[in-house]
Amino acid sequence: MAASGDNMTPEMGLQTAPETVRPPRLFGIKVSPLTARKWANFRANKRGYWSLWIFLILFFVSLFADVLANDKPLLVRYDGAFYFPIVTAYPETAFGGFFQTEADYRDPEVQSLIDAKGWMIWPPIRYSYDTINYALTQPAPAPPSAANWLGTDDQGRDVLARLIYGFRISILFGLTLTALSSVIGIAAGAVQGFYGGLVDLLFQRFIEIWSGLPMMMLLIILASVVEPNFWWLLGIMLLSSWMGLVGVVRAEFLRARNFDYVRAARALGVSGPRIMFRHILPNAMVATITFLPFILSGAITTLTALDFLGFGLPPGSPSLGELLNQGKANLQAPWLGISAFIVIALQLTLLVFIGEAVRDAFDPRKDAS
Repeated sequence: MAASGDNMTPEMGLQTAPETVRPPRLFGIKVSPLTARKWANFRANKRGYWSLWIFLILFFVSLFADVLANDKPLLVRYDGAFYFPIVTAYPETAFGGFFQTEADYRDPEVQSLIDAKGWMIWPPIRYSYDTINYALTQPAPAPPSAANWLGTDDQGRDVLARLIYGFRISILFGLTLTALSSVIGIAAGAVQGFYGGLVDLLFQRFIEIWSGLPMMMLLIILASVVEPNFWWLLGIMLLSSWMGLVGVVRAEFLRARNFDYVRAARALGVSGPRIMFRHILPNAMVATITFLPFILSGAITTLTALDFLGFGLPPGSPSLGELLNQGKANLQAPWLGISAFIVIALQLTLLVFIGEAVRDAFDPRKDAS
């Protein structure tokens, strides 16, 4: 007699449990199969994938520039109490001095007062972007040394500290300008493409006239009248930076406005703005996302060019373009121009590689293969 349990087969009536399809995950977060496929296409471009990680690591490190390069200690232990000079300004009297003004921790007298009853923990680089090294043994710009690893500029400020702070401000400026430009460009392109007709015609004529204005010349003229700052430059550059996305978004909306699902939404009485931003915009974002890394690199290049010409950030600001200008004016100090050039070239190269990988990830031919 055959055994009844172990030898049963599916043909004899044994029902097998259906396999459960687990949704794809990206960094532990559930995503759609389309998103997972786009990410797989992005990762397939090794150059762009590793460029993204290198860029994110460098940007994350630059966010802590005040911890890496500062002329104030990270932590002070004095007379049994802890102090955090990079967060709070303490008077010299807090450490046994005579003055009510903020303590100068590079002053040998203040250092001796603290060492007598405690200790200090300094950042790896004991200079901020505007700290002048008065103990230089050579005239500024001084060459690289143990105190200033990449030398000093023509005012005796540490080059490495200015590079770290300059990298951070250029990336933050580029990211902010890219985000604001994307909002304006996507909204303008969506209105043009969705409504078409007279609205599209008037918008196109306005863009043609507006894009014909010499924005760089306008920036230079305004900079000679008003001292520019971060937000002032951002607002002026925003006047023209949004136009690069309008054409792409407009073309996508013109193509999608006559699709069946759009007609069905209109027949159901769905409002125009809801159709634009709820149904059509997600499809139009595919072409838009591929442009963002290049817009970011363009914003960084424009800021660097303005700083190089002397029409950018205020004097004394940590600027890569200003450091390049110093390198041009001080050919006997090649560390100025070379170090700034390497940082700028690294920034733009990484962004171009990332942009190429994003473009490949959203290429429809990749999904078809």
